[in-house]
Amino acid sequence: MAVFIVMGVSGVGKTTVGKLLTLQMDLPFYDADDFHPSGNVEKMKAGIPLQDEDRKDWLEILAGKITEWNQKGGAVLACSALKEKYRKQLQSIPEEELVWIYLHSTFELIKERLLLRKDHFFKPELLTSQFETLEPPTYGIHIDANASPEEIIPQIMQKLNNKPSRIGLYGLGVMGKSLALNMASKEVQVSVFNRNLKGVEEDVAKDFAATHINDFNFNWFDDPEKFVASLERPRNIVLMVNAGKTVDVVIESLLPYLEKNDLIIDGGNSHYKESGRREQFLNEKGILFLGTGISGGEEGALKGPSIMPGGEPKAYDRIGDILENIAAKDKNGKACCAYIGPGGAGHFVKMLHNGIEYAEMQFIAEIYHFMRFSLRLDQERIAGIYEKWNKEMRSYLLEISIEILRKKEKDEFLLDKILDAAKQKGTGGWSTKAALDLGVPLDTITSAVMARIISGKKEQRVMAAEIYKTNPDKKEFEKIEKSLFQAFKAEQIINHAIGFDMLKSASEEYHWDLNLSEISRIWTNGCIIRSGLMEDLVKFFSENKEDNLLLHKEIVDFMKDARQDLIIVTTQALQAGVPMPGMSAALNYFLSFASAQSSANMIQAQRDYFGAHTYERVGRPRGEFFHTKW
Repeated sequence: MAVFIVMGVSGVGKTTVGKLLTLQMDLPFYDADDFHPSGNVEKMKAGIPLQDEDRKDWLEILAGKITEWNQKGGAVLACSALKEKYRKQLQSIPEEELVWIYLHSTFELIKERLLLRKDHFFKPELLTSQFETLEPPTYGIHIDANASPEEIIPQIMQKLNNKPSRIGLYGLGVMGKSLALNMASKEVQVSVFNRNLKGVEEDVAKDFAATHINDFNFNWFDDPEKFVASLERPRNIVLMVNAGKTVDVVIESLLPYLEKNDLIIDGGNSHYKESGRREQFLNEKGILFLGTGISGGEEGALKGPSIMPGGEPKAYDRIGDILENIAAKDKNGKACCAYIGPGGAGHFVKMLHNGIEYAEMQFIAEIYHFMRFSLRLDQERIAGIYEKWNKEMRSYLLEISIEILRKKEKDEFLLDKILDAAKQKGTGGWSTKAALDLGVPLDTITSAVMARIISGKKEQRVMAAEIYKTNPDKKEFEKIEKSLFQAFKAEQIINHAIGFDMLKSASEEYHWDLNLSEISRIWTNGCIIRSGLMEDLVKFFSENKEDNLLLHKEIVDFMKDARQDLIIVTTQALQAGVPMPGMSAALNYFLSFASAQSSANMIQAQRDYFGAHTYERVGRPRGEFFHTKW
């Protein structure tokens, strides 16, 4: 059931087109003018424009009729419906059951048509008033009425049969394809776009749509204008392109075809400051923007990622239902997607997620390396140990590491064939730079970034190993087995404490009002750093919004014992000649954090000695500074 309203100014062809449309659909036709009270008709015959008060009863009558027609199987109604508030008054049935067909043309053409009409109460001189009143809808089917009615009907039928897409996805890389399939599987009509460069990227969108034709009906495009035109108004476009200048180039290419209140969603790993700049730039043009972090990789994008949108709340309100629909679900069935905050908050949170991820990966890799080359355990045994640990940890990164350890290629472990030179996409380094801007410690994440950088110096490391004879010494696994697991849990806690402390500092500095409990919740599924600890943090941060994780009573009770295990494992590994940058950084941060007396008094004295930078004194109020002539 549906009611189709053909709207536009008088003389645009509503009645003619509406009657032809009824023949195509086998539905009754009605003209809204026939339902005007007699007083309105007399005013219009006298050339007096109707006021909103005149239309009130008329619109109420029509709204009732629309409900009645819909219950009887549908109808086609010709109605001017020039203002948005009139259209809202007519919305007496569900949105999806009321289809607006907006016929539009130039003032000159319509006036010419009206002058040729006879025996109609609408006077041509009222046309100016109608154009001044007209508020074109940002939704529905838009048809240029310059064509003949016989040409217009096929256009309408084509658009009705191939409805405008609710959302457009620009960029069909691995993540883009997976997100498009995810949306389509949730019955969201998606238009997909990919550039078409001969010899570089040819027919990507076409081939993608063809590959999935049996399951989904994707509207595909390699022309940006047609891509934008395929979307329902106001338009929603997700960009899945490489972060950096590419995002700006794509936005510039789309701008000529966008209208006020259209929405661009950057789903890549963009820098949070760039997202803030883009939001401001687009807002000045009347276009909405969401900088949206998406975590979960290819599988997450397909089956349900963790989604972190940042920008104006009204932008999220518009598209939040789709994002929440395609997101992973937490243990209570709630979407792992939530509005993060204004400006670049969404991409900042995603950046920090990746920073925590860097450190977690480093911890697992370091312990594997220690067990393999100093404790001399084979890969299957290490996989078994990780499997045992993960019954408690419930860590996605441990889960995939177990599979990696067991993967073979021609009866040989694949891991042994992978070069030990790690890459990075930048988010880890961005986290370190952001920490420096905020003046907060980021030991574990920074150490993980630096470990990747030094791993890339493979040739120099090989030379140095030969010169210094640094093969790891053998250690006894049985003597350190229990401490290994406790140390791993301790460094995971410390890493998360560091990460969330940085989120808290950023929230205060940028006035984002970040909800740490909600961020923890959307990180419990779909994302790379999901774990049992993350589920615990949801409750912790809901009860302790201001506290550092390391001050939580349950954490304190655990760390009082586990810190010794962390010291034992770090010391044993370093004594064996095995580098442990991540674990060492976690230990050093914890010892510094839990030390009432640090070495910084000497540093302050040195600064004052050579630079007269002043210092604070023991027993005096904080913020009171002194200088000594040394």
